[in-house]
Amino acid sequence: MGRFVLATANPDKAAQMRSILEPLGVAVVARPANFPDVDETEDTLEGNSHLKAAAIARATGLAAIADDTGLFVDALGGRPGVYSARYAGERASYEQNVAKLLDELISVPEPRLAQFRSVIVVAYPDGDWFGVEGVLEGVISLQARGEGGFGYDPVFELLGNDRRTLAELSADEKNAVSHRGIALRALVQELRTR
Repeated sequence: MGRFVLATANPDKAAQMRSILEPLGVAVVARPANFPDVDETEDTLEGNSHLKAAAIARATGLAAIADDTGLFVDALGGRPGVYSARYAGERASYEQNVAKLLDELISVPEPRLAQFRSVIVVAYPDGDWFGVEGVLEGVISLQARGEGGFGYDPVFELLGNDRRTLAELSADEKNAVSHRGIALRALVQELRTR
């Protein structure tokens, strides 16, 4: 399958991607430390993933894997969507984004349906590329719970009888069901056919 550069500068995402991809036989290397952030100027997850992957592939001469993930909340008309990482501002922390989300949902009754979507793109130095998507349905909890995960994980509950948040799952449990895990396994399947 070759070696791939991870385009993300987010250490939490990089660790999760590595923990899923490497056991499936995909060799990954870290993004160059001096590579500048790529402006996410597209209005879709796929567009932003492609921008990041293509920029890293051109700069390194290696195939690159980029992810863009969004939380889409039904009661908010799909927000925060592509702006999930910067929902409370350009340099907002995970906690600030979660606080803004819960504040905006304070008068919305349960169930507060939502979807996590991850689009992962592989871009090659020659300009070829493809993308895959993973979706996880859930609800937004009334308050943050759990110590694991990152981002909106403490307020994203699984549907069904298991009402734990993603932050209450072990890393292996989360990787088995998460939007990014689904997308990464689809990516590996696609790579095996190429």
